[in-house]
Amino acid sequence: MTTKNHRIFLAINLPEGVMKKLSDFQKEWFDFPVKLTRRENLHITLVFIGNVDTEAVLDVCKITKESISQEDVFEIKLNKICFGPLNNKPRMIWAIGENNENLSCLKNKLEDSFFNLNKNNIANHRNFYPHITLARIKQKEWSNLENKPDIGKDISLSFSVDSVEVMESFLSRKGPEYTILESISLK
Repeated sequence: MTTKNHRIFLAINLPEGVMKKLSDFQKEWFDFPVKLTRRENLHITLVFIGNVDTEAVLDVCKITKESISQEDVFEIKLNKICFGPLNNKPRMIWAIGENNENLSCLKNKLEDSFFNLNKNNIANHRNFYPHITLARIKQKEWSNLENKPDIGKDISLSFSVDSVEVMESFLSRKGPEYTILESISLK
């Protein structure tokens, strides 16, 4: 009997208004050699769990719920659009935010909870700056551009984080498609 694998990650999904504003920024890059992230796929990844079987998906939901049940709702502020990853050759266009102690603690707590479930997860306690992938750069075409565009822009978007979602990713020809398996509320 074969067991189905599920590609699982934990994320903070964005409110509709924030997704709309970020997708409005994306319109400026239609002529660039990039693959835009679909509006409905904009999110902040907290922890990538990886491929797990169906039984382990239930464990992921349970562990996530137990890990964050006492965490308070908090605010995230996004303040810049820039190339990502920072300090490396640009591969993406990101919306990034301020260092956020609540977000860092939440991410660290979740990483600690999943460290034993998946040895590919390495508990790496550090400050976590929220970042949202708005586009992926098509490297070959980008390197052939004579005048590379400056996409840096200051922005001011904020929203409350009141839940963490256990997400499943399906890879298709259109790109990844995400399904919320469980939404876990913060207190």
